[in-house]
Amino acid sequence: MASVIKVGDKWRAQVRRRNYPAQTKTFRTKSEADTWARGVEARMDTGQTPKSPALLKVRDLIEDYRRLRADGGRPIDPTTNTHYMLEHLVEDLGTESVDALTPQRMVQWAAKRKAEGAGPYTTYMELSCLGSTLRHAASFLGLQLPDVTGQARPLLLHLQLIGGGVRRTRRPTEDELAAVLAYVQAREPAAADAMRVAAITGLRRSELVKKLRWDEIDDGRKAALIRQRKHPRQNQARDEWVPLLGDSWKIVQRQPKVDERVFPIALEKITDLFTAATRACGIPDLRLHDLRHLASSKLQELGFDDVERMAITGHKSVAMNARYTHPTPEHLHKKFAAAAKKKPAAKARRPAKS
Repeated sequence: MASVIKVGDKWRAQVRRRNYPAQTKTFRTKSEADTWARGVEARMDTGQTPKSPALLKVRDLIEDYRRLRADGGRPIDPTTNTHYMLEHLVEDLGTESVDALTPQRMVQWAAKRKAEGAGPYTTYMELSCLGSTLRHAASFLGLQLPDVTGQARPLLLHLQLIGGGVRRTRRPTEDELAAVLAYVQAREPAAADAMRVAAITGLRRSELVKKLRWDEIDDGRKAALIRQRKHPRQNQARDEWVPLLGDSWKIVQRQPKVDERVFPIALEKITDLFTAATRACGIPDLRLHDLRHLASSKLQELGFDDVERMAITGHKSVAMNARYTHPTPEHLHKKFAAAAKKKPAAKARRPAKS
């Protein structure tokens, strides 16, 4: 039986049940205490000893981590990378007991991920996600677990199974973009229009197909309110008005109002269509997210400064915005030629008087 009582300015949760050692833990809030107690009772219901990692499965801690985030006001959005990484970890390691995770097992797992086509940076991010999940869930449950991901990281790095990300500078050329859009247009016109808007505004995939809604569009300002816009380093996202520049406004306005969303397309479908288009057209190393690079670069070429570009793309720092801005040699040649024409000719010197 669980009891939660207030002790001073904190809350103490205690779970007692026959044939199990008493479990006690103190928390800052009653909500945290209740969540922890429910988790302990749930394990007892399935015959697990809460203090025994040998009886805990990796999927159990992942579920606890999801519940912890939700109860703490930071639920894991099912469209985020964190959600997908946790799903993959459940598939790969979910049925294994927590104490079976060793550096050697991490090498086996990383090698399998490599064979499946995952790059070193992808595996590194999944490893980090696993480490964060185990650390926070174990702390919440009062478990003492070794830092297996930290122990495995040097070995995985030495074996080149994990590594840093390669900064992308890829942006589609006009011909490449035209070919991709023609392919998608013939199969899903709405998806092609969504990609056109992305190429102008830099809206992310989830912002295009989930957060761009008719009731959040201001006709007078030609702008869309994007709710809970992503921030790379802050837990709290914020709502932002994004101007629908140029043709993006016309493209949005011509969409049929058959749904509350402007582009009622599944996240996976728009990505799959873009990938299928690049393969069919023989375009190498081009991704849907590269449209965001294109948009930021085009804005820079049109003369938008750092602050103005960030207000459109949603980047929260000049450094991050710079990672998405890649001027082409052709543009730089044009800019140099234009600047050279504006430069006043040097005045001829008058001969010195004798």
